[in-house]
Amino acid sequence: MKLRADQTGDRGLPMPLWLQGALETAQAAVISALVVIAPIIAVWATAGFQDGHFDTLARLAGQSWLLVHGVPLALTAAGSDTAAHGDAGLLTLVPLGLTLIPFLLAWRAGRRLARASYTDQLWQALLGSWLVYSAFGAATGFVCRTADVGINLGHAMLVPLVPYALGMVIGARREAGSWSRLISVDAVDWISRTSQHSRWAGSYLASAAKAGFVAVVSALALASALLAVDLFIHWNLVVAVYEALDAGAIGGAALTVAQLGYLPNLVVFALAWTSGAGFAMGVGSQVGPLGTAVGPLPSIPVLAAIPSGPLDYAVVALIVPVLAGVLAGWWFLREGENHFDEWLAIKIRARWFTASISTLVLGVLTGLAAGLLAMAAAWLARGSAGIGRLTEIGPDPLWTGVWVAAEVGAGVVIGYAAGPWLERERAAKEEDAELVH
Repeated sequence: MKLRADQTGDRGLPMPLWLQGALETAQAAVISALVVIAPIIAVWATAGFQDGHFDTLARLAGQSWLLVHGVPLALTAAGSDTAAHGDAGLLTLVPLGLTLIPFLLAWRAGRRLARASYTDQLWQALLGSWLVYSAFGAATGFVCRTADVGINLGHAMLVPLVPYALGMVIGARREAGSWSRLISVDAVDWISRTSQHSRWAGSYLASAAKAGFVAVVSALALASALLAVDLFIHWNLVVAVYEALDAGAIGGAALTVAQLGYLPNLVVFALAWTSGAGFAMGVGSQVGPLGTAVGPLPSIPVLAAIPSGPLDYAVVALIVPVLAGVLAGWWFLREGENHFDEWLAIKIRARWFTASISTLVLGVLTGLAAGLLAMAAAWLARGSAGIGRLTEIGPDPLWTGVWVAAEVGAGVVIGYAAGPWLERERAAKEEDAELVH
């Protein structure tokens, strides 16, 4: 990119990398802000706000932009003495679906900056971009603070950098093709200097961690399908809430966009539900396959689909993480290398013993990796609505991780043990297909 060039593009002053990073970031910040502002303007245009003044709407848009980036908002009900009566709290329930917008914009910016930078110069572009985004967040937090919504300027300055910086680094890594080209550190050369036993152990642990990732992704996919079925079954209740709200076409569309923003959160809630850990919808409440006990809920259509009443067969949902573990065990058999099993086979001649122990260890390691990933997902998806009893929403990260780890571990043992039989069946079908042709 050049500051000035003629039609041939051969002359002109090259743009400094820090300035290019700053411009890319400013563009991403403006686009993400416009995405947040658009539904607010649509609702305002249909007289959907009691206070339609420009400054009020601008502050609401800024507060929404900060929440999308994970910045907690300190809510206080109208009145000067409400905080003393417990009517104040933090809004920390982040719409992860909308957080993908700045993440993807940062991913695009990271790729563009990686193309414009040499390996030892990328830090200049990243530093300029992160400084601008941090300043944008701090300015938004400073301007959008009100008596009812408090914003910590430190959080507004630093927290938005988390999804944005992560997106930029992943995008730059995608463009560079390897970490060695990105940061001048050749991991392959470093690994080659280690001992053979270290390389085998590292390869085994890396494969187990990848299998845990496969298990969590599979469990989330199955939980998404189960969530879709649940919404279909309770669609009449969801529509009834929409009709009772009578928000009009624009208001209903804005409400739907907000619910779609929380769709990834709901998928994680569904995963916690299928694991048996369940999730909370308010202080003292519990939603799970073994029982549901919740109090009054806000009039949000999607909440009408929460399973309630007799759940005689809901315990069958506990098989979802187990099936994900089976897929992970099969994946490990096909893609991974069980060096621990090979080492045991050399040390101990009893094959029945070494095969059993290595399979159990694989189940424990993969389950541990899956449990940690599920714990992180539950921590990201949960939060507080700020005021009232809805200060606890979402799954408990620790118990979700424990349940998922145990069930995935059991599934990995089954999948890895049954893998050879599944592979023989697959090979037999391929041979039959070749004979037919």
